[in-house]
Amino acid sequence: MTSNAQELLSVAMVTLGCARNEVDSEELAGRLEAGGFRLVADPEDADTVVVNTCGFVESAKKDSVDTLLEAADLKASGRPQAVVAVGCMAERYGKELAESLPEADAVLGFDDYPDIADRLRSIMAGETHEAHVPQDRRLLLPITPVERALSTAPVPGHASGPASLRRRLDAGPTASLKLASGCDRRCSFCAIPSFRGSFVSRRPSDVLQEARWLGEQGVRELFLVSENSTSYGKDLGDLRLLETLLPELAAVEGVHRVRVSYLQPAETRPGLVQTIAGTPGVTPYFDLSFQHASATVLRRMRRFGDPDSFLGLLEQVRGHAPAAGVRSNVIVGFPGETEEELETLCDFLVAARLDVTGVFGYSDEDGTEAATYDGKLDDDEVRARVEHVTTLVEELTNQRAAERIGEEVEVLVEAVGPDGDVEGRAAHQGPEVDGSTYLLGATAEVGDLVRAVVVESEGADLYARVL
Repeated sequence: MTSNAQELLSVAMVTLGCARNEVDSEELAGRLEAGGFRLVADPEDADTVVVNTCGFVESAKKDSVDTLLEAADLKASGRPQAVVAVGCMAERYGKELAESLPEADAVLGFDDYPDIADRLRSIMAGETHEAHVPQDRRLLLPITPVERALSTAPVPGHASGPASLRRRLDAGPTASLKLASGCDRRCSFCAIPSFRGSFVSRRPSDVLQEARWLGEQGVRELFLVSENSTSYGKDLGDLRLLETLLPELAAVEGVHRVRVSYLQPAETRPGLVQTIAGTPGVTPYFDLSFQHASATVLRRMRRFGDPDSFLGLLEQVRGHAPAAGVRSNVIVGFPGETEEELETLCDFLVAARLDVTGVFGYSDEDGTEAATYDGKLDDDEVRARVEHVTTLVEELTNQRAAERIGEEVEVLVEAVGPDGDVEGRAAHQGPEVDGSTYLLGATAEVGDLVRAVVVESEGADLYARVL
């Protein structure tokens, strides 16, 4: 393969789904570049398009299929020559997806990631790739967490060695950084552990090395991602390892903010709350996965908690950091959910004063325990409940944002429009899902951190005047 950039095979990465997928795409991009491919942004300019799919819920699967079909339609013009599916949907369905979607030239699973450059090169040469038959990836790792470090099974986003193996696909001032992958919980509605595998922490040295590399790339905020950040370190022999790691990450040169995502309420211990709320450079931000508030619904979900314990946790958070950002997701219309249980959820949301809440209607997922449950609500009833809770959440979000008027915030500038409009995020706003803060009459550049006071709100969005 010649080193002339014009003669290298080009590849475009298209990423769907969550921030964890973004990390996986950047690792794949790094592997491809190291393997002799030239990265391009536009699929129409690429010899091959790699679509990193999402396989979480039905709507995400549809988006993945639609994106693959759109990329395949481009082949009629001669560019791209091949379209390849990777990611969670590809791993979860493998051969089944390949057979049902012949428009895709190949479906690659997680085990193909270490050799992704060779795989693409052979596909481009016209060789047929036999898609894998999916298996429960939990079976690839020892049951005992502390024995998992000895496993050689590929884990996306966990590449060790030079941090430059990762190639940034977004030049923004915020970057996701993977803490761990997989999950040991057995929530009855969730299929993720079956295709992401059991919980595996990254070594602190690898996390820190990548954080330093990101700092050198101009990243100002690290967004720590995993399926369950509260479990970090349990397979490394120290369940409190995150409390130790966070101050070290906050001290990385160039990094101003460290934000933790996806905390399990039942595992969120007082020491972790105190560390997140009180460590300089760590954002007092709590992404708490409540899912519901009714104790009986939570038990059927194979989860733990009730309104009192959840409100107690929030009281603890706000006792340490009164202005802390708190977001969550809830599922409504779960099998057997009564109107009384739904009202318990609504009462909790009113009392909780969350900044943002995502509302999802229940739907069966292949291979989950809940898919076998009796008491399914019909689709119209689920939609009606989603609409009811969404309306309530929108009102509560408006109220919570209005409470922040007069509050002093530090805004990380993420975009400056052609007319000079400045958009960013305050500390309580996570990337993409928690609204934005718009700076009025400000002159700033992307990556700047600006002190301002909130003067107006609209939904989860804030408008602030520079101090």
